Amino acid sequence: MVIAPVTELPAPSGADGAVGERERGAVVLVKICGITSEADALLAVAMGADAVGFVFAPSRRQVAPKAVQRIVDRLPREILTVGVFRNEAPARVVEITNTIGLRAVQLHGDETSKDTQWVAERVPLTIKAFPAGHRNLSHLDSYGAGLVMVDAESPGSGEVFDWRLAEGVVDPARLIVSGGLNADNVADAIAHLHPFGVDVSTGVEAMPGVKDPRKVRAFVVAARRAAGEKDDSIPSELGVHEATGASEAAADDSQVGARLYDWDEDT
Repeated sequence: MVIAPVTELPAPSGADGAVGERERGAVVLVKICGITSEADALLAVAMGADAVGFVFAPSRRQVAPKAVQRIVDRLPREILTVGVFRNEAPARVVEITNTIGLRAVQLHGDETSKDTQWVAERVPLTIKAFPAGHRNLSHLDSYGAGLVMVDAESPGSGEVFDWRLAEGVVDPARLIVSGGLNADNVADAIAHLHPFGVDVSTGVEAMPGVKDPRKVRAFVVAARRAAGEKDDSIPSELGVHEATGASEAAADDSQVGARLYDWDEDT
């Protein structure tokens, strides 16, 4: 999947609140979150991911802005690079995003509609995350976010939420599904919700903050096939071996300056 320019990504739905339909075969965005090293970022891209997420909030996967800057500079331009923030000062969110050159912001806390709008006016794309069933999902347009993520109540826990809580609530053309996804259940999530995208972190890890090449590939393949995409969009088995070798070769160098904090909280 080649990411469209930010201006071509789904915009907030109109005042009528109509829920769109995504046809089978429509390309699904695959986002690998919790990236902590250049090696894992390159691995995700090699395995066919469309987007990678970097956590700036307190977490076992938290990374420093300067480390992310170096990683982003090595990624293809078409990859959607996302900074994940939780209850951060809006001005700080905008400063980090635009200094690094990230293509999107993911607000994954209790940000108000006013603060979300303020950020959205100053960055290329804003993704606002909500727990499944949250009351504020009923007035999404007041937040001004281009995309909406529906997640489990405890982000990063690996827990799956009841997908029925997102049915008919969010326009599928704006919806990113997260929360406990892995290669075994992502197809069911896509079949139920027909989302614009799917997001995974713990479900493709060998350990917290370190991605597993085979799990990443399995997730991407499962998502692509569930969406009915053509086989030429699915990474080959050969790609796993190539990416694994590249990941191992780059690991030592990519970890330099990549601050990884051991927090009890997680996203």
